[in-house]
Amino acid sequence: MTAQNHHDLTLTDDPAANRRTLERILTSGTGGTVRLPAGTFTLDRGVVLGPDWTLTGAAHGNGPVTTWLTSSSSAGEPVVHVLGSRVTVQDIGFLPPPCAPGEHGGDRGTAITIGSYLYPAETEWIEDIEIRRVQVERRDERAANCVAVMGAVRDITISDVSIVGGCTGIAVHWGAVGDGVDSIVGPSYHPHHLDIRDLRVSDAFEGFYLSSVHDVAVDRVHLSEVEIGFRLLPGDNTDRFHSGGDEPVGARIRVCGAHVAWNGPLYAVRIAGWGRSEIDHSFRVLEYRDVVVRDCTFVPLPLATAGPGDARRPRSPIVVEQASGVILEGISVDLRADAVGSQLDEGATAVRRQPAGFR
Repeated sequence: MTAQNHHDLTLTDDPAANRRTLERILTSGTGGTVRLPAGTFTLDRGVVLGPDWTLTGAAHGNGPVTTWLTSSSSAGEPVVHVLGSRVTVQDIGFLPPPCAPGEHGGDRGTAITIGSYLYPAETEWIEDIEIRRVQVERRDERAANCVAVMGAVRDITISDVSIVGGCTGIAVHWGAVGDGVDSIVGPSYHPHHLDIRDLRVSDAFEGFYLSSVHDVAVDRVHLSEVEIGFRLLPGDNTDRFHSGGDEPVGARIRVCGAHVAWNGPLYAVRIAGWGRSEIDHSFRVLEYRDVVVRDCTFVPLPLATAGPGDARRPRSPIVVEQASGVILEGISVDLRADAVGSQLDEGATAVRRQPAGFR
């Protein structure tokens, strides 16, 4: 990469001017590195990263990030939308604006979205993406996700990311061709070759979920004060539109070294093999293959909020539903005497007594 491919930007307190400054460079088509200055800067709407761009904040050594981006837009677009291959986003903090995208708007209102959920026609894969040393803080209600990885995306590394607030910290979801979730025609696209490590999520509804994926590794995650730690899901249409051939969905997934302190009324982890189609409302089961959840610790905290009946509802660290191909190893439950001792039912402690072979 030559010297002219490096751009050190000056941003101001004018949201529209900031966005135009970024877009002028990012739409030049040359690729390169864009370095943002230290400070907190507002855009009047989100920006798109096409192929071969690195978006980086100011250098900050081993301390917290010093460059922060937010948006004044209420349209729900991501602050940064990655729609090209060979892209890096690093050393930036994000303050996404309030957004309530709804049940099927997981790629909307985020700090960063890689890919898309729905496509008008068959599309090319986005690949070779790195998200590293990024912080996200949401100050609104837990309505929108923070980072979304959706659809035709592969070969992605997300590392050293810290998230506070929001719905799901990192949402990983399949995508497909169709006008809506109830009118998908296929093909479907399933994120794969995804590596998530050194993730910290606090005060969010959920740490992360993986929906209808394959070849994913999650390592060293710390999820605290979350209602749900993480979920492995088949997707509402499972793999009926998948045309990957030798790459079965639901295969080769590893979650290792997770520490989950959860305060929700149900479970810390849900692993489900069944899904209900939004198209014909039929139920299908996705067969998991070579899927392991290993060396994870679960800490039940007192309920953050208690609704009617929650006190009588059983809480379990792990719930497994029609997912016989999943192996649990090295699972422990930390019953802190000063936090909660009697809030888990017998089924929950059974998970601790039988960490391996619980299917």
